[in-house]
Amino acid sequence: MTPGPPLIRCEGLVRIFKRKGVEVVALQGLDLHVDAGELTAIVGASGSGKSTLLNILSGLDTPSAGRAEVAGHDLLAMGRAERRRYRLETCGFVWQQPSDNLVPYLTALENVQVPQRLAGGRGSETRERAEELLSHLGIADVAERRPAELSGGRQQRLAIAVALANRPKVLFCDEPTGELDTAASHEVYGALQSVNERDGTTVVVVTHDPAVQGEVRRTVAIRDGRTSSETLRHHAGGEDGHHVTAREYAVLDRVGRLQLPRDFVEALGLRHRVRVELVDDHVEIWPQEVDDRTHALNGSSKEARL
Repeated sequence: MTPGPPLIRCEGLVRIFKRKGVEVVALQGLDLHVDAGELTAIVGASGSGKSTLLNILSGLDTPSAGRAEVAGHDLLAMGRAERRRYRLETCGFVWQQPSDNLVPYLTALENVQVPQRLAGGRGSETRERAEELLSHLGIADVAERRPAELSGGRQQRLAIAVALANRPKVLFCDEPTGELDTAASHEVYGALQSVNERDGTTVVVVTHDPAVQGEVRRTVAIRDGRTSSETLRHHAGGEDGHHVTAREYAVLDRVGRLQLPRDFVEALGLRHRVRVELVDDHVEIWPQEVDDRTHALNGSSKEARL
């Protein structure tokens, strides 16, 4: 069976901001594909472009150039009405600060009903859906409490329920555990895993915390406005019991560029130019200094610039 198109498709994505007359390039031709049903984390240091990417995917910002599609919506061409429906029905969003997700004077149950009513839902239907989500996320006992009466971890699980109220195809989370301790963070990621596995909801988490790799199956790293690497985790069982393996891959973009891991570059002193040689079923990369001393160029090698 031929796989369908990815739920999220970004190709050559560019976002340029102007600040005090100076152009700042936040995304520099970023490529990203996320299939339906995936649980993916996007990680990167401050200023890497991950927050800009999330704002574009969630319909809060518009890219300067390139291609960005989510669930069949062209994010560059959407008008105001389509954008509103997209944010209300196609994607859910969980912010880092619980206060940004929840209405403080409403109960937990009422908070989950709000987006449903904005989408045209009726009272009995919205209540039934809200009760179902609160139960599934393990917070049915706080249905009549207000957000301020809940712990930080429960507030974020309530925020997840609000984001899922209209059965979105994708859930975007911006640093959802940034304000939580380790135990509460694990509970929130457990809730996201449950939603992903039970309902098949695609979940994309954006964070600067590399520890999130232990909570998701796929981690995409962004550096300098481009995807630089991906880490894939596999669960397996054997005679010695259940175990998890993880492998990191460099990402090759549409024109054949890749970012070498920074620690590799530093360990080998790579700079400016390197020699790339095709050897059987793999590629070798040599620092120019080593190449000049010990290797003569042949027909299968090329120079590349870092």
